[in-house]
Amino acid sequence: SGWAWLGVSPEGKLVIDSTPNQDNPLMEGAGCAKMIPVLGLDVWEHAYYLKYQNKRPEYIKAFFSVINWNVVSKNYEDYALKGTPVPVQG
Repeated sequence: SGWAWLGVSPEGKLVIDSTPNQDNPLMEGAGCAKMIPVLGLDVWEHAYYLKYQNKRPEYIKAFFSVINWNVVSKNYEDYALKGTPVPVQG
């Protein structure tokens, strides 16, 4: 259980990594590569169990079909490349 992340390292390179539980790459001691995340995938069972039961690969495939890559690209260019965390939208 945890999260999968796409982000940008301090050197400006794309990074894919994961964190356990509720941890994220912006936390000290998260146990993953240092990065500014631009996309996160929740792989805790609570995120998909009601619709997908134990079929995590189907959940991940569905997730990739709804990603708004224009927003991810904008977050990459406007924030991550500058070393600034993406502001929370709400």
